[in-house]
Amino acid sequence: MRSIWNGTISFGLVSIPVKLMNATENHSISFRQIHLADGGRIRYRKVCELDEQEVTGAETGKAYEDADGTIIPITDEDLASLPLPTAKTIEIEGFVPASAVDTLQLDSAYYLAVNGVPAAKPYALLREALRRSEKVAVAKYALRGRERLGMLRVIDDVIALHGLLWPDEIRAPEGVAPDSNVKVRDAELDLADALMNTLGEADLDTLHDDYREAVEELVAAKAAGEPVEPEGEEEPDEGKVIDLMAALENSVRAAKESHGGQEDDGEVAEVHPISSGKGKASAKRGGGTRKKAAEAARGTDGKKTAQGKETAAGKKAAAEESAGGKPAARKTASQKTASEKKASQKTASEKRAPEEKSSEKSAPKKSASRKSPAKKAPARKPAAGRKTASDGRGDTSGTSSRQPRKRTSA
Repeated sequence: MRSIWNGTISFGLVSIPVKLMNATENHSISFRQIHLADGGRIRYRKVCELDEQEVTGAETGKAYEDADGTIIPITDEDLASLPLPTAKTIEIEGFVPASAVDTLQLDSAYYLAVNGVPAAKPYALLREALRRSEKVAVAKYALRGRERLGMLRVIDDVIALHGLLWPDEIRAPEGVAPDSNVKVRDAELDLADALMNTLGEADLDTLHDDYREAVEELVAAKAAGEPVEPEGEEEPDEGKVIDLMAALENSVRAAKESHGGQEDDGEVAEVHPISSGKGKASAKRGGGTRKKAAEAARGTDGKKTAQGKETAAGKKAAAEESAGGKPAARKTASQKTASEKKASQKTASEKRAPEEKSSEKSAPKKSASRKSPAKKAPARKPAAGRKTASDGRGDTSGTSSRQPRKRTSA
């Protein structure tokens, strides 16, 4: 930062060489005046009223205009001859609590930096003394040709100088306060307190100039040749009579909603249809999840069972291939069908087993009734590996029908 003033802090008999630097900066956007006809810039020129001639800076001087319009010239030498002990010195007059300084008096702010290595020790001494006492120093200093009032206080590890207005420069607020006959009820005060508590403390670090940002966006859009659409402005409700209690209640409710605080509305929200719908939807989602989990479990068990069946069917098909030369490589669906058919055939053969036993018991009676045809023409033995239509029931001999029956049951 560039220093704008060099001098010393006079702390009794202790002198602290310091440099004065601006602690603030102006971010306002400045505009130029132009000629609307051709866009040319308009400049101010210093013109003498008597001869209407433009004069330069070297030809200008200071003067004081009296109440009757008389001009009294004042030169720089005249000002330099005046006794001004604070021309190069910040003279500390005393120390007061920070609350004793009226904020209306606060003016410009500056940082004080040490000017040279020898100034570091007395600078730190004054800084720590102010910090431990929790007070501010009231001082006088001269800047830009006039004596000013200031306040020294500690910010972090730096001594800051705040310019103060002189007490006689603060106007009295006469005629500004409203009529004293206005009465405020306790209920209104309670709502105002509730609104203040809801809004909470302001975070000064997050505040910024929205209007300046809007002006910058406007300038950027104009420079890029983009069209600018004016935003609609709400008309102020000037002179409109409002219900103060209703306005406070609505303000508290809106502040709670904007700050996410809905402690008072939580119980009411439980009986809203939206909340119950959400509960039902979550229950449905939970049921669907459990149903899907059960189906997944059954699907896993089914897969394991199907794999077991496929393995058994594959082994059986391989055995048949080694015995009868049938191919064992089949599709999964055909293997399932073959295994199911074989299982049903096995069940059917097991069911027919008692019937075959009963047919064996009744076979001697049938052969006795057919003795004469058996004597005339002996029964032909069936071919090996062939099954009769009745699985051996048409044979006249019980011994000849046992072999095919055993192969079928196997």
